[in-house]
Amino acid sequence: MTQNEKHATEKAPSDLSGIIARGKKLLCRGLAASPGSAVGRVVFVPGTSEISKVVDGDIIVAKMTTPDMVPALRKAGAVVTDEGGRTCHAAILSRELGIPCIVGARNATKILFEGQRVLVDATRGVVFQSEEEAEPDLVQTLRPITIPAVTSKESPVGPALSRPECIAACVTATKIFLNIEGPAALERLTPLPADGVGLLRTEFIFSDEVGIHPMYLVRTKQGSLFVDKLAEGIGAVARAFFPRPVLVRFSDFRTNDFRKLKGGQELEPEESNPMIGWRGASRYISPDYEEGFRLECRAVKKVRDELGNTNLSVIIPFVRTLKEMDLVKAILASEGLVSDASFKIWLMAEVPSVVFQADAFASKVDGITIGSNDLTQLILGVDRDSAALGSMGYFDERHPAVLQAISLVIGASRRAGIPCSVCGEGPSVFPDFAEHLVRQGIDSISVNADALTYTRRIVASVEQKIVLDALRGK
Repeated sequence: MTQNEKHATEKAPSDLSGIIARGKKLLCRGLAASPGSAVGRVVFVPGTSEISKVVDGDIIVAKMTTPDMVPALRKAGAVVTDEGGRTCHAAILSRELGIPCIVGARNATKILFEGQRVLVDATRGVVFQSEEEAEPDLVQTLRPITIPAVTSKESPVGPALSRPECIAACVTATKIFLNIEGPAALERLTPLPADGVGLLRTEFIFSDEVGIHPMYLVRTKQGSLFVDKLAEGIGAVARAFFPRPVLVRFSDFRTNDFRKLKGGQELEPEESNPMIGWRGASRYISPDYEEGFRLECRAVKKVRDELGNTNLSVIIPFVRTLKEMDLVKAILASEGLVSDASFKIWLMAEVPSVVFQADAFASKVDGITIGSNDLTQLILGVDRDSAALGSMGYFDERHPAVLQAISLVIGASRRAGIPCSVCGEGPSVFPDFAEHLVRQGIDSISVNADALTYTRRIVASVEQKIVLDALRGK
């Protein structure tokens, strides 16, 4: 018997209910990244060229998803990947889209086969053989609580959250923001009781709505096409959440992602470690991309000036040095983007150098948002996409070194009198991590939609404990 056969015929883990385990052949397991379940047909998607074969309800199986697979992910019933941890692309996007997702399954692409019907239990991280055309009762058993639909007669936060006792319990001094990939899920996200958008990623607007490398458009004199498309996507989010604040992060594609855009093969270098390569601020100030960054700036200015969405501000990602920050701000100023009462320039703290020079960086910006995913991997030296290290517990935002780094950044922000936020998966996964942030004085926490209410309840509980401790003299 091969290792794969042995793995596929072993008993289901003991925490699975009898109805799930009974008569079901366990095929593979991985890390539960986005809860829920689905029954469907396996479709292998090794790359962009294969996404057209995905139809509604299919189970996408891949080594790892990429931003250019977004159109297929929107149709998927569930996603299973060989690689990745809970902060990888597949996990983050699946949670936002409400798709069940298992990552780090190691050999799913070898065990499963095209067209096979499977039951994906992403709440527990397991995949079973499914012979029936549909198993509605079983899927309903596994399905997590979903965001209720909003009717015109209900509170905009939905019936489950509109009860007075729930709203009172969920009031927090710490703002709770949303992380959003783009305008695709606005109908579902806008009614949620979020204080705004703490992280609007532009990468999926790049790949889904534009699909062309910005510098290719610059060289072919089609820059206005990029500006219009990007402004349309960003503007849709800013308009939907107005007047609540929206923080848009300038592009943080890595070189391997940029290479997948039209024209990217000729414009992008091949890097052995793109995660710590040419990305973020270093790209914006480079002669090889500066004009592309200026297109991004013009899209933001168009949203604010022409479309009237003055609730939009910006985040500069992956800043390494103070000089970088100065140069990026100079480019922003030359494009008419200067800090004022409604427009703020935020720094994303995710590189240890920013932690060590936190006071100096805080003096140059209007706010700091802590990217806890990248900060954790760089402080601990742990690849956030490594399923092996993730399953061993190495990637942990609660590590004392990470907590100390975060405390230093929050402290510098408070001394500078600027707001400090955090956007990452940690606060919505670990209550003790959220408690640490609140006790340190974080101003806001930005999470995925599926964790919004849960995180707010955690924060409300912590704030109440802090008040009580103060009253009791503790």
